[in-house]
Amino acid sequence: MSSATNYSFYLWVTLITFVVSLLQNAQTTTNTGIINNAVQDGPEFTDIIENITVPAGRNIKLACSVKNLGVYKVAWMHFEQSAILTVHNHVITRNPRISVTHDKHDKHKTWFLHISNVQEEDKGRYMCQINTVTAKTQIGYLHVVVPPNIDDNETSSDLTVDDGANVTLKCKATGSPEPSIRWKRDDNSKIKFNGTYVSDVEGEVLEIRKVGRLDMGAYLCIASNGIPPSLSKRIKLDVDFPPLLWVPQHLVGIPISYNITLNCSIEMYPTSINYWARENDSEHIVDSEKYKTEFVNNLRSSYKFEMRLTIYNVQPEDYGLYRCYVKNLKGEADGVIRLYSTSPPTTPAPPTTVTTTRQTTSTTLRFDPTIPYFGQTNSPTVHLLDKGTKYQSSNLNEVDRSEQKSSGESSKSLDWPQEEHKHNRGSTHFPYLLPLNLVMICAVVMQISQ
Repeated sequence: MSSATNYSFYLWVTLITFVVSLLQNAQTTTNTGIINNAVQDGPEFTDIIENITVPAGRNIKLACSVKNLGVYKVAWMHFEQSAILTVHNHVITRNPRISVTHDKHDKHKTWFLHISNVQEEDKGRYMCQINTVTAKTQIGYLHVVVPPNIDDNETSSDLTVDDGANVTLKCKATGSPEPSIRWKRDDNSKIKFNGTYVSDVEGEVLEIRKVGRLDMGAYLCIASNGIPPSLSKRIKLDVDFPPLLWVPQHLVGIPISYNITLNCSIEMYPTSINYWARENDSEHIVDSEKYKTEFVNNLRSSYKFEMRLTIYNVQPEDYGLYRCYVKNLKGEADGVIRLYSTSPPTTPAPPTTVTTTRQTTSTTLRFDPTIPYFGQTNSPTVHLLDKGTKYQSSNLNEVDRSEQKSSGESSKSLDWPQEEHKHNRGSTHFPYLLPLNLVMICAVVMQISQ
């Protein structure tokens, strides 16, 4: 005989034995009637079966305690599945995760139903039954809780759509109790939903109308039911749109022999062609000792980029127009930057000592002694010389001689003495400023004394 045949034969024998015992018990009760009741009480349950809540994957045992069992048998059954699991010490079900034990030394015999690695299908009512004429039963409930599990077959995956399209994202999860679904963006930015922007959206379906580049990014489907851990799936949404380009600085000045970097900012998806070129030059600028080109992605966004062109040791022939150009399947764009010459910056040498100089401004009155005698109409000439201006003595003589020639007479120049005076910075001070009549008289007296 095969193992399957042996097992079936054994199962039938056990069931027949159980039924025969029921019939025997019924006959014994009929024959003895009141005598048996007077001699011995029938079997009874001594305790209830505890209801159990357990996470899937754990091991549990249900206890059924009986007194005065006598010749009767105890069986375990799964009520929802209408299946006999065990009869007395024998396991009837083919489920390898189920077993039965009992404590022989207990005053009230206790029969334990063991279920290892509990699964969600194990939940339900479990009945302990004594095979009396009128079967005695009691029931305990096994509640199996299952953390959320996202069904990939019924959940959206990464997708790419055109700019302006409508998008529907779906997320299906199982678990016990049934999980709830919440949507949010991976970078915590707002979700466009029903004409407004919100932080998150509840429900298995997320609909986004007329998507644009701002809707690009990763969306999280989060399933939770109060049984840890919650589970999430990351769904990336890409939007194809034509390039958008702008130049931060259209005019850039740089002195000769300096290095300079030109920049263009770009938004586009997907990426494709990009290059730099000179004015009216169809050839692309390539990396060399003279140039370095870079195309840098913004780490926070999949559609923002920077185009950079570094020019080393700028020379006169490097001045002019430079063009940055980008193109993808949806369109193209370009920008122009003019590079022009500027003077190099002047950097004064750092001072080794600090010297504070106070400059004062004063005025010296010089009088030409060629003042006529009484009766003449010529007026004296007054020269205002700024003290801050440096003149050589020969220059003063030249000034005197030129004045003497113009007056037609030989005369000597006379300098008035000066005296240092303290005054506010920026003011003009005239020492010995005398009335004009007194000056003329003094000049005539000095002429006569000579």
